[in-house]
Amino acid sequence: MPSRQRIARIDHEVQRILGILVTQELKDPRLGFVTVTRAEVSDDLHQCKVFVSVIGDREQAHQTLDALHHASRFLRGELGRRIDLRHTPELVFIEDRTTERAIQLAKDLRADAERRQTEHAE
Repeated sequence: MPSRQRIARIDHEVQRILGILVTQELKDPRLGFVTVTRAEVSDDLHQCKVFVSVIGDREQAHQTLDALHHASRFLRGELGRRIDLRHTPELVFIEDRTTERAIQLAKDLRADAERRQTEHAE
């Protein structure tokens, strides 16, 4: 079983390589503006959860995830050529909505601060 430190290094390298592949190699028109935000390889190195952030609406995000799922065999093959692992993990793409939630939270906080300022001025 690989050490936690080795797994973390593999996670980072997988994220870096997939980020390059997704932005530079994939030409699927369904792909939106997508960023690979994180990769989590399982302890046995057989599966990798790839978290992606998609800028756009729900439909754009859905289409982008479909395109990534469709390209997963190609991406896994390219990953296997670029990373030195005995077994290249299966890729599972998951939408990361953290950025979207952070933007909404910032808007909510700003609106609340403006509301309080207006109430205080009255």
